[in-house]
Amino acid sequence: MKRTVFTVFILSLGINTTFAQKFGYVDTGYILEQMPDYREAQGEIDKLSLSWEEEIKKMFQEVEQMQIAFHAEEVLLTEEMKKDRRAEIDRKMQEVKEYQKKVFGFEGLFFLKKKELIKPVQDKIWEAVEKMAKNNRLAIVFDKSGELVMIYTDPIHDYTDYVLEELGLANENDVIKN
Repeated sequence: MKRTVFTVFILSLGINTTFAQKFGYVDTGYILEQMPDYREAQGEIDKLSLSWEEEIKKMFQEVEQMQIAFHAEEVLLTEEMKKDRRAEIDRKMQEVKEYQKKVFGFEGLFFLKKKELIKPVQDKIWEAVEKMAKNNRLAIVFDKSGELVMIYTDPIHDYTDYVLEELGLANENDVIKN
């Protein structure tokens, strides 16, 4: 009897480990450092960034020169002339700030250019990770280079539709995954 219970116990352990999900991780930061395409793209991004920074710096210097000239001549100007000069300096400063935002702001030229140059490299990594995960039968792959992020998941383990159904947000046309 003890032998039968022991055998059933051992078999159940074997079955549980057979159906266990396998997890893995990769370091995309290290992978990116090893890719010549990434180093080339990063070099181009750095050049563009320096160029834009210099351009914006010159624009700010022009505004500063306008302010210095205004302060030097301020005593000689009428109130109307002072008002016009201040308005011109404020307008120029606003232009510089808007240009800076256009270049370095959220979804600005810098962001878009970086996305354009880096995305193909990242896509290569994601494709390689997906292929590796499937070949190694990994259910989930994490990226250890930054915040803990899942970069590949086996779709069979996606329970999003179940949660949406539970919340009453599932469409009638949605099919629940098995």
